[in-house]
Amino acid sequence: MKKIHQKIHTWYKKQGRVDLPWRTTDDPYHIYLSEVMLQQTQVKTVLERYYFPFLKKFPTLKALGDAPLDDVLKMWEGLGYYNRAKNLHKTAHVLSRGQTHGSAPTLPSHIEELIKLPGIGKNTAHAVATFAFNKPVPIMEANVKRILCRLHTLKMPTDKALWGIAYDLIDKENPFDYNQAMMDIGATLCTPKNPSCDICPLGDICQGQEEPTLYPTKKKRVVPIREQNIMLCVYNDKISMTQRSGKFLHGLWGFEEIDVPLCAAEYIGEVTHAYTHFKLICKVYVYDALDKEQEHYFSTQEIRKLAISKVDDKILNLFLDTIHTY
Repeated sequence: MKKIHQKIHTWYKKQGRVDLPWRTTDDPYHIYLSEVMLQQTQVKTVLERYYFPFLKKFPTLKALGDAPLDDVLKMWEGLGYYNRAKNLHKTAHVLSRGQTHGSAPTLPSHIEELIKLPGIGKNTAHAVATFAFNKPVPIMEANVKRILCRLHTLKMPTDKALWGIAYDLIDKENPFDYNQAMMDIGATLCTPKNPSCDICPLGDICQGQEEPTLYPTKKKRVVPIREQNIMLCVYNDKISMTQRSGKFLHGLWGFEEIDVPLCAAEYIGEVTHAYTHFKLICKVYVYDALDKEQEHYFSTQEIRKLAISKVDDKILNLFLDTIHTY
């Protein structure tokens, strides 16, 4: 394996994304933040729009833990999967609360302790441990899984099997560069379609080069469609909103969902939004209230300052487009 590791490291130095900001820092908080942001989100999106503004607003774990959740959700707006932001905030709060007097809160270095924190699963714990504390442990994200499946021609392996392979392959002498390289190889060479097997540093040990796209087998799934009726209750040029308390989009402000539209309400169109597990179609209605029927009303300018979901932003834009049409 030493020869393979050497090839991986040589490739990484020449072709890897070595200048990514979370790869050039040893600050555990910065690395942890990047790991959470990069879940279900592309590097380009995180880098261009979210990572630096978030750190500017919340430069330390303590600053994040002390901040109101609304402020955190607002900085996360548009990034989606808002449970990530809430758990990030919870973890910062827990660590800040548990700090000794006068010391700055920090993340634990051991996987067992990391997993106990809100929202940190097995892979995130491994990633923080190896990237922030140089622990000799592997990581297991989508690109790495694909590489491991092709190395051993595995179509539908169990997580236990993949972790076993990953631990056997890890370069314990330089786990940081090894793990970063594995992600980059998966992202740029061992791609889902048309992989570049001829220049891959893992070519000498890969068993799946003849038909790499067979591994792993991708499960076919039908994306269910959900429909909602959304009511915009308008009073004195302000729109009613509520702060969500359910599990889905908890903590964000949103427009009211109703079972049956009011007879006096005007239908203005629909918006659609694709989530990971379903597609949402919202039929939007506007109702001009004669008195203040709801508790919270906001102007469009005030709504822009609230933490709202992408679909509610689409609904607001539909409403504004409708106003401008008449």
